[in-house]
Amino acid sequence: MKKIIALYITTVLLISCGEEIKKSSISDLNSEKATLVNQIDSLNKQLKIVETQLIKLDTTKKLHVVTILPVKNELFKHYIEIQGVVQADKNIEIRPEMGGTVTAIYVKEGQRVSAGQTLIQLDDITIKNSISELTTQLNLSKTTFDRQERLWNQKIGSEMQYLQAKAQKESLENNLASLRTQAKKMKIIAPFSGIVDEVFPRIGELTSPQSPTVRLLNLDNVYIEADVTETYLPVVKIGTETMLNFPSIGKEVESEISQIGNYINPDNRSFKARINISNKDNSIKPNLLADLKIVDFKQEGIVIPSTLVQKDQKGNDYVFTLKTENDENIVIKKLIKISKEYNNEAFISGGLEATDTLIDKGARIVKAGDIVKVIN
Repeated sequence: MKKIIALYITTVLLISCGEEIKKSSISDLNSEKATLVNQIDSLNKQLKIVETQLIKLDTTKKLHVVTILPVKNELFKHYIEIQGVVQADKNIEIRPEMGGTVTAIYVKEGQRVSAGQTLIQLDDITIKNSISELTTQLNLSKTTFDRQERLWNQKIGSEMQYLQAKAQKESLENNLASLRTQAKKMKIIAPFSGIVDEVFPRIGELTSPQSPTVRLLNLDNVYIEADVTETYLPVVKIGTETMLNFPSIGKEVESEISQIGNYINPDNRSFKARINISNKDNSIKPNLLADLKIVDFKQEGIVIPSTLVQKDQKGNDYVFTLKTENDENIVIKKLIKISKEYNNEAFISGGLEATDTLIDKGARIVKAGDIVKVIN
């Protein structure tokens, strides 16, 4: 068969190239050209048929070996990746409202306390003495007022004496209430339940409203705060799905955007995003760094490995698929359209069907039209 083809091609070439073309008119030459082109096309078709038959009959020819991969139709998610910092609303340094000397410390670092519990006592002996003195004066004033009130009700005595006794009693009551309020301020009290993280002063030291006394934390609920580029304003909304990863402690948490800032920072063109998370085991600490992944694209469709996508000379993306005809596995080139890529996966919006079969291993060594051998 090969000898016959070679002889036929040689004969045609000798006829077309070796023979002198005696015709000189343009129409004759065009006619001769058309005849030769038809002969070449006819020979090419015959040659292709013969080559196909040879491939089938030639058992010595080695076919490219490939593996296949079915097209997946699944949910695809694309994420924005940024970094955030853990914050806690209940993370405070308690400072005294009034200065004084520390006389007692009732808690230790790491101790859990309840709201309203006294943590530190400041020296209030002077205030207590004043309260005792005013209490004595107030008791006397109340007795005097009661007597004046009874006499006044009986129309005995002057109105002025009654009013003076009343004013004296009320003044002492107000002064006593003020002293008692000051006495309360000499106690450092926990405003909420939590854990004492640090106690700053020691017994005998002098404190002031400018100096912290206790750091109190409640980490049952914390939040992540992050700066998001203004470009993502259209897609980052309250309720947007997020994934939080804490590399330092090896923990990952699913959550959603809880709050979006309404102010664009002119320095870095970003806005604040807040994600509230539950932290019952207190493993997440304030100022811990978190890697945030915020979903900005989510859709059901065809998803393929990015490694299978190739580019042709025109810059078009394509993949190789497999088509079976007459018990032969034929390589088909398909141009595709990629909408999004993430984590080595590509979301295909055009060019592939759910029934297509992708060529996986060996996709870089085959070409369109090749007949290949498939292995598992």
